[in-house]
Amino acid sequence: MNNNEKEPGFVQDAENQNIAADVDAIMRKYDRESNTRIWEGVPKIVVGIILAAFSLFCIYVTLFANFLEQVRLSSFLGLVVVMGYLTYPARKGHVKVNHIPWYDIVLMVLGAAAFFYYTFRAPALAVTRVKVKLTDPMYIITGIIGILALCELCRRSVGLPILCVAGVFLAYTIWFYVKDGKLLSNVVHELFYNENGILSTPINVCSKYIVVFIIFGAFLEKTGISEFFIAMANGLTGRYAGGPAKVAVVSSALCGMVSGSSVGNTVTTGSITIPMMKKTGYDKNFSGAVEAAASTGGQIMPPIMGAAAFLMADYLGVPYSDIIVRAILPACLYFLGVFLSVHLEAKRLGLKGLSKEQLPRLKELMKESYLLLPLAILIYLVCSNTRTMQFSAAISILATIAVGIISNIHRNIRHGKPLETGEGTHNQRFRAINVFEALENGGKSCISVAVACGVAGLICGCLTVTGLASTVINAIVTISQGKLFLGLVLTMICCIILGMGIPTTATYCIMASTCAPILIRMGVPMVCAHFFVFYYGIVADITPPVALAAYAGSAISGGSPMKTGVNATRLAIAGFIIPFIFAMSPDMLLINTTWYEVALITVTSIIGMYGVTYGLSGFSAFEREGSMRVLGILLRIAAIAGGLLLIYPGYVTDIIGVALVGGVLLWQKLGQPKKMAEA
Repeated sequence: MNNNEKEPGFVQDAENQNIAADVDAIMRKYDRESNTRIWEGVPKIVVGIILAAFSLFCIYVTLFANFLEQVRLSSFLGLVVVMGYLTYPARKGHVKVNHIPWYDIVLMVLGAAAFFYYTFRAPALAVTRVKVKLTDPMYIITGIIGILALCELCRRSVGLPILCVAGVFLAYTIWFYVKDGKLLSNVVHELFYNENGILSTPINVCSKYIVVFIIFGAFLEKTGISEFFIAMANGLTGRYAGGPAKVAVVSSALCGMVSGSSVGNTVTTGSITIPMMKKTGYDKNFSGAVEAAASTGGQIMPPIMGAAAFLMADYLGVPYSDIIVRAILPACLYFLGVFLSVHLEAKRLGLKGLSKEQLPRLKELMKESYLLLPLAILIYLVCSNTRTMQFSAAISILATIAVGIISNIHRNIRHGKPLETGEGTHNQRFRAINVFEALENGGKSCISVAVACGVAGLICGCLTVTGLASTVINAIVTISQGKLFLGLVLTMICCIILGMGIPTTATYCIMASTCAPILIRMGVPMVCAHFFVFYYGIVADITPPVALAAYAGSAISGGSPMKTGVNATRLAIAGFIIPFIFAMSPDMLLINTTWYEVALITVTSIIGMYGVTYGLSGFSAFEREGSMRVLGILLRIAAIAGGLLLIYPGYVTDIIGVALVGGVLLWQKLGQPKKMAEA
């Protein structure tokens, strides 16, 4: 092969390396989980084995072990501390190849020893009187070391926002106990050894369910399902007006439900979709916003819904399948709103879809539909309620390995060559090493989630033992003066502020203890209250001024972080509206409804979402002479109001909503525009 023939390949390799480097740099800037130590050679293998062994340990414990609860949770956190300090350096850029400072080794050993001390002493401590334990210096010092080691690991792997919240509540708890003449040892006992603190519901659910599903997600990634989702979205929507933006919405919804990370999903799928959107003609601020809004919404998309939904099922004491069913309609409306917004923007700008040559062939893509088999098995097992969630995830992991083998057979039949663009989605074979890598990646991904859950438990413990949660509840109920709408607004503000820069799982844990009880006290059904705080904890990732997902999108698009955040908030407007609807009308979450009521709610909500998006965009659904008509302010208000009334379940609101939205559409269809939107 001559130089001319080699050059394109070299250019392509260079472009791929540059993209990978850019993605890595953005992840390290906006995603704490990506700031990891650099291990090479033998140390890399050793650390990989530790992480993979942890994944196997978690699968074994959740499926077969019958440990004492304190033994299971403390040993779980002890292992997390070991892996955490092996993975995360003290600060960004403070990394040398195959190097861990002596003080990190000390922190790792002391922190892990504190939790393992509890592991080995748990049976004896469980039967020892509290007064005896509170006078034991070893007992107290160990608890303090464990709490501090976990908090420092949280700073490294999760970030400062949640640690600031924890610090404020911890300081208040210490003051509360000292004020009452109690010893510091009481605080340590309650927060480290008691089930009210670190070893409470969040870490319990994390060790039981979340880690297994995280490992399942890591196995899914190795099968190439993310690439398949992007290719499938391309094949389904790429040909239409503004195709790349629609590809971003669909692919991010599918990928986001598996990844459970707004920032991570924005960067990984956005590195592909955002440049495509800009090349098509979308504004750089709009391009980054589309990806951020869609990636953030992935966490509300069934059947996986990130990790927080497992916590919700445990808090509510309902099957996980029940959460999935109730989440379907709100999630669909969320993505419908984003999809309609990008469609109207594409029509306004006169953007076209991708050419036929740029699109993958659906016929060839369908030959790889077996990649969806693990998800299909998971959905069936979870929804059938015949098996535990842990068992369902474990079977689905085995299914991903089987899918990987099928993938290899598929490749061998096609002469063992990598599948070309439009003919497939993978670029590497699934081999035995992929199983090890999936276990390793799964173990690494568990660290930050487990640490966030541990610190969230610490915060919840502070709220519980001091009674501060009740004080906050009473204060907001008093301020709202019993008016539900005002109470919802105040709760929304609390959720968004607390959720800024904090992982979804930790945010939900805090909100479930503080904000959800406020709504329950005001008469909102428990399920609706928890969904309300769940949604606002998620949209905090795209709400300025701390909109990490939007900032990550702007880093790829080259746009303004604040403008991208504002655009993302507008695109995700359904995420801000829908929680108010189901808080005031449980029918939206399919509570106590019949099949025909569900059908009516679905149809009217879809039309209503169109009316809201139509009004917010400011442009008519009808074109004249190739341009979109500008909507007047009164027509925009009428369209938004009609859309909201249609989304709100009820016969009277539906009739008024249809009249308003239909009237606006009819007026625009028959009326003469005063001015045109520039294409």
